[in-house]
Amino acid sequence: MTADESDPILRLPDDLRGAFKDPFGPVETDPERVLADVTGPLVTVGDIVTYHFERVGRTPDVAVVDGRTKREAVDREVSETIREEHTVTVDNPAATLTEALLVALRDAIAADRPTTIVVDGEEDLATLPAVVVAPDGASVVYGQPDAGMVHIRVDDDTRAEFSDLLGRMDGDGERALELLA
Repeated sequence: MTADESDPILRLPDDLRGAFKDPFGPVETDPERVLADVTGPLVTVGDIVTYHFERVGRTPDVAVVDGRTKREAVDREVSETIREEHTVTVDNPAATLTEALLVALRDAIAADRPTTIVVDGEEDLATLPAVVVAPDGASVVYGQPDAGMVHIRVDDDTRAEFSDLLGRMDGDGERALELLA
């Protein structure tokens, strides 16, 4: 990985942080109920969410994890349950999106095997590019702290909403969208 790939392309500005406080959809605590609505590829963002799907026998097509939950290391059971047969490791500092993470998401979604993206740093914002790059009908599920998991069904409307959020971040939004294309 070159230095450029680990440099943030986008940073979350303080004035946009409020846009991420509320969930982007209904909150669910039962992964099997979420799976009943999953018809395409499944992308999970977060260790605990990924763990819950693995526990019910559904390995995500793409899992983005960082070994942490609420800024604390996940416990051993969680880390040992997450499948890492094919992994990609990327740097991604907190409140940013790097080229390495964007490219890893793009490539993992296009891959024909489950892929775990292990983030050295923080994966919280990976939901945004995951929705932008995922195909229509895909499901992106992320954790809502102290509440459960949020299921986003990808379509043109959700992709436009999340592309807009990426464009409102500080940095090179155009470059980020090019990498996801």
